[in-house]
Amino acid sequence: MKKLLLLGFLALFTFAHAKMVDGIACIVERECITSAEIRAIQTQYSISKKEALNLLIQDRLQKSAMRDIVIDEKVIDSKISSIAAQNNLTVPKMQKILKEQGTSWEKYRSSIRNAMKKEKFFQEHVVNTIPEPSEDELKLYYTNHKEQFILPSTINLIEYSAKSEQKMKDFLRTKDTKKVKSHQVTKSTKDLNPTLLSTILQTQDGSYTRPFNAGDKYISYKVLSKSGEITMPFESARGAVAARWKKQQQTKAIKDYFEKLKTNADVQYIKR
Repeated sequence: MKKLLLLGFLALFTFAHAKMVDGIACIVERECITSAEIRAIQTQYSISKKEALNLLIQDRLQKSAMRDIVIDEKVIDSKISSIAAQNNLTVPKMQKILKEQGTSWEKYRSSIRNAMKKEKFFQEHVVNTIPEPSEDELKLYYTNHKEQFILPSTINLIEYSAKSEQKMKDFLRTKDTKKVKSHQVTKSTKDLNPTLLSTILQTQDGSYTRPFNAGDKYISYKVLSKSGEITMPFESARGAVAARWKKQQQTKAIKDYFEKLKTNADVQYIKR
């Protein structure tokens, strides 16, 4: 169920509005920031008052910049269906789970809409400003951040296989092993293809991967444990290096964009 909750994948900050119990500290484009909000962000991220205020100002500037972005309701429906499918759920089942967790469907749908607005905003205003990295830039990043490319050397798994995708999806939903075959395997990370390796590394111990089409059957793995350490050579890690480099550049581009936006924005600090 992690994918139902992890919708903030764009590194843009969004914060819930605190109740206005301590008065207004700042007004950004006619939207208030309260002292209570600042303290909440300070506590949540263990940062200074100044840093918390800057994040909240960025949040308000982002909301102001996104006012004219519209996401079609059909596109939202499609996104929700995709999230449900990734979690091996139907949309009605997902609605039931969210209700049990105390989240209304309207609130969840609104969070999807906002996430998609941010993604569109991000693509239009940030991604296009980032150039493709040169080989030298990637190699330099790899050299300076080798600790980011240390992987477990071996992974213990249970491999489940079924003749059809539907049977595999049924198994992942019910965990009924009657219609699937299974056996325990230990795989070396250096022998796994990049797609499978990436999926397994992102799967928590005790959880299952999504189904993979192996040609004559569909396979899913239950990750039992990961052990040992190995540093990926640059050639093997190149895709991951490029992704990390881009993420670093995106963070910088976001900061630069909002610093420029802040210069021309209506920001009023309230002295108390």
